[in-house]
Amino acid sequence: MFLESVDAENFRNLNGTIGCSDSLSIIFGENGRGKTNWLEAIYLLATAKSFRTNHLQEAIEFGSERAIVRGKVRQSENIVHSLQVILEGNTKILTINEKKETTARFMAELHTILFNSDQLEIVRGAPAARRTFLDDGIISIFPPYVQTVSDYKRVIKQKNSLLQNARDNEWGIDKLTAMIEPWNEQLVKLAALIHKARVRYVERLNSALERNLFEREEVSIRYVSSLEGKGDLSDYAGLLKERLSLRIQAEMYNGRSLIGTHRDELAISFDGRDLRRFGSSGQQRSALLVMLLSKVAVYFEQHDEYPLFLLDDIDAELDYGRIGRLLEFLGGKTQTFVSTSKESFVERFGEGRNVIEVL
Repeated sequence: MFLESVDAENFRNLNGTIGCSDSLSIIFGENGRGKTNWLEAIYLLATAKSFRTNHLQEAIEFGSERAIVRGKVRQSENIVHSLQVILEGNTKILTINEKKETTARFMAELHTILFNSDQLEIVRGAPAARRTFLDDGIISIFPPYVQTVSDYKRVIKQKNSLLQNARDNEWGIDKLTAMIEPWNEQLVKLAALIHKARVRYVERLNSALERNLFEREEVSIRYVSSLEGKGDLSDYAGLLKERLSLRIQAEMYNGRSLIGTHRDELAISFDGRDLRRFGSSGQQRSALLVMLLSKVAVYFEQHDEYPLFLLDDIDAELDYGRIGRLLEFLGGKTQTFVSTSKESFVERFGEGRNVIEVL
């Protein structure tokens, strides 16, 4: 998998084409010129989403009716696929070799891993960001898992609506139990699949962690089920079913589902200390990069090829020492794209590299 070129038409302020290197491409220019827009365009080709907005119509250049992003992806020596995303109003059209495709099929063509300031929520923010980190990684190596996650979210939404109705209308517990049982049966089935997939994925991440790449402290991660300490996790489905029965009154009182994988957590530690509470800003950035590089390794282990690695505004988040170690580690592995506004970065790391100046 090799991204040869990217072409943009009325995508934010972009109109034109950039060529890509098989190793490091540096997108350089003053702030506000569109460096991040090119990374966003690449991310769009890989995920059919933006990392900057949930409303893709915002990426259409002001005054234009539609935006187009195209890319040429070499899958093998003799196979090149043309990817295209057309944004028109609220409509998104995905094509491969000019043929319309589903999102799942489109996303199988190209895969990226992103590092930017927002990604630091994985190590600094709420548990939801860490659950998403895990789920996105699992989807990258087992695409059908996206349906499992989607179905689980649908069940939780429907169950929450039922619980709110029961609370607001003061249902009796017998009526609620009868009404909620079908949803709990689906929840147990889907949660068991999610729990198993996440535990296995964390095991694979741990086995691939470059624990001491940036710091002397050692990075470690552990999946923490919300049912931990409540019973036998080896029989997760049975334990979950038991806890759902025990907590039905509490769920009705709260008007929301309190039991399931949507309450789980990923614990991240530096030398055994909670990174979120005790880690410095530099340690948090280093740990996040180590975790992302572990994702790269697991992806390679599964697909025998590397994903693209995107680093936005790299020198605003990392010092040159960490950047040097990171680029050395990525060399010969991933097709890497970084954005920077600093000439000193280009002078230090740009010799012999693909430098794309955005004017």
